[in-house]
Amino acid sequence: MSLEIDIIKKLQGFELKVKFNIDNNILGLLGASGSGKSMTLRCIAGIDNPDSGKIVLNGRVLFDSENKINMPIRERKVGFLFQNYALFPNMTVEQNIAFGLIKSIPKVEKANKVKKKIIDLQLIGMEKRYPYQLSGGQQQRVALARALVVDPEVLLLDEPFSALDEHLRNNMIIRLKEDLKEFNGTSIFVTHNMEEAYQLCNNIIIIAGGSIDAIGHKDVIFNNPPTLYSAKLTGCKNISKARKVEPNIIEAIDWGCRITFGYEIEGNVTYIGIRAHYLEICEEDEVINTFNCWVVFTSEALFRTKVYLKFSKPIGDEKDYNIMWDISKEEWDLIKQKPLPLKIRINTDKVIQME
Repeated sequence: MSLEIDIIKKLQGFELKVKFNIDNNILGLLGASGSGKSMTLRCIAGIDNPDSGKIVLNGRVLFDSENKINMPIRERKVGFLFQNYALFPNMTVEQNIAFGLIKSIPKVEKANKVKKKIIDLQLIGMEKRYPYQLSGGQQQRVALARALVVDPEVLLLDEPFSALDEHLRNNMIIRLKEDLKEFNGTSIFVTHNMEEAYQLCNNIIIIAGGSIDAIGHKDVIFNNPPTLYSAKLTGCKNISKARKVEPNIIEAIDWGCRITFGYEIEGNVTYIGIRAHYLEICEEDEVINTFNCWVVFTSEALFRTKVYLKFSKPIGDEKDYNIMWDISKEEWDLIKQKPLPLKIRINTDKVIQME
C-alpha cells in the first residue's frame, strides 16, 4: 500500500503546496486551523481538485494535471471520516453505512457488507436507529463503518474527535486505534491536537501555511522539532532566541543565561527550547547548567502546578518571567517551602536546538 502526493492549490491567503509519500501505516497531519490539512484530504478524496500536481494510490493515478486525469470520487477507493461525521439525519444506521456502496452491487452482497461492519464496529441493535438517537461515540462508529464498508485503500480521518468531550475522546482514541489495526491500508489522520497525533500515528507531518514545516517519525518530531513553528505546535512552552558564543556554549538571550553542552554544537542555532516538564530541581552546588531561580508566580491546574521562574530576583510585583516549570502538585508541595532562590538545572539532553 502506498500513496504519493505532490499537489499545489491556491487558497485564500496562501498556496497549499504539499509533497510526501506514505506506505501502509497511519500518518498524522498536524497543524493549526486553516493551515491546509483538511484541504489536502479533500484533494485526495476528489471532493476538491488541486490546481496542479499528481496523486497516485497503489499505482493508480487518481489525479494528474499534466495528463488531465481526474478519477471520479466513487472510483478512488477512498474512505472519508468527516469532522462532524456527516451522517444523513433521515437515514437509519444501516442506511447510512450502505450509502457509500455503488448501486450495482447485488442487494444480498450489500446487506452482508453492511452487517459485517455493524458487527465489526459493535453497532448491533442500533441498525434501525437514526443519528439523533445515537451518542457522539456511536455516531462516530457509524461514520467509520460507512468509510470502511467500501473496502478503501486509503482512509482519511478529518479531526474525528473535535466534537467529543474529554472523557469520550480518550475512550474513542483507544477504540479507533484498535479498529485501525484491522484496516489493511494507509490512513491519514488530521488534527491540531498533538496528543491525539502521538497516540494514533507512526509518522507526523507538520503543516504551516500550506507548506510542510517538518516530517518524520513521531518520536523524532516531538523530541527534536527542527523549527520554531514545530516546537511551538508540539507544545514546547520555553523557547529563547539563541546564539553560539563558544563551540560548546549557547547563550539563551531571552532567558539571560548560558548553557554548556558536552560536545561541539553543529550548525547555526538561532533558537533553543526545553519542555516545561523537563526542568529539574538540583540539591547540589556548582552543578553545570544549574541556575538560581526565583518564583514569580504559580498557576494551578487540577493535578499539576505551573511555576513561572526568573533567573534574577523579581522587582516588586512584576509578572515578567524567563521560564515555566510544569510539575505535579505533590512535587510542588514538597518544593515550595524551600528558601529562594531555587536551584534549577537545564539538562542539555532535553534541550531542543533550532536553526
